[in-house]
Amino acid sequence: MKIFTVLGNYPSKTGALQDASLPKGPVIYLKPDSALLKGSKPFFIPDNLGEIRYCAELVVRICRLGKSIPTRFAYRYYDAVTVGVNFIASDLLKKLRTSGLPWDKATGFDASAALGEWVSKEKFYNVQAIHFHLNVNDAVSQESCSSDMGYTVDELISSISMYDTLKTGDMLYTGCPVDLMPAHIEDHISGFLEDRKVLDFNLK
Repeated sequence: MKIFTVLGNYPSKTGALQDASLPKGPVIYLKPDSALLKGSKPFFIPDNLGEIRYCAELVVRICRLGKSIPTRFAYRYYDAVTVGVNFIASDLLKKLRTSGLPWDKATGFDASAALGEWVSKEKFYNVQAIHFHLNVNDAVSQESCSSDMGYTVDELISSISMYDTLKTGDMLYTGCPVDLMPAHIEDHISGFLEDRKVLDFNLK
């Protein structure tokens, strides 16, 4: 199982990791399966990685094996969506990027990819028109829509499949639409697809 994450996929927004020097086309990085946090388990803020920041992302689930997938057929390769939270060790990331080192320590640490409950994509008229939002302590802290993506879900899947074989159960975090928010102990996080709550957990 692979966790694909997209860098800066909301060009009309500030974006958590956008960088004007990045190449054309989507930029993808991976998180290990040990980064997955699900089942409403709490996220324990690491005390050895510096400041931890996060945002909500639309996540899609891959449902079949695929390689070199044309964009027009990419819709066949995912069957469900949810809200996920992408955690980043922001201070460490800056140091690693400045030094030209891999990002793994800052982006792929344990439990850094919280995942909500899957909802069939058939429940939505258009995957590229899904509103999702994140509440912190019962107050809306992030509101986003998949229509604001720079690269659509289908374009992302097609691009990834040119280099990596997609397998059933792989996941795609489609990008952070806003500036990352600081993680605070005892915050209560909940995520929604439209008005449906799909994610609920606490920071410890």
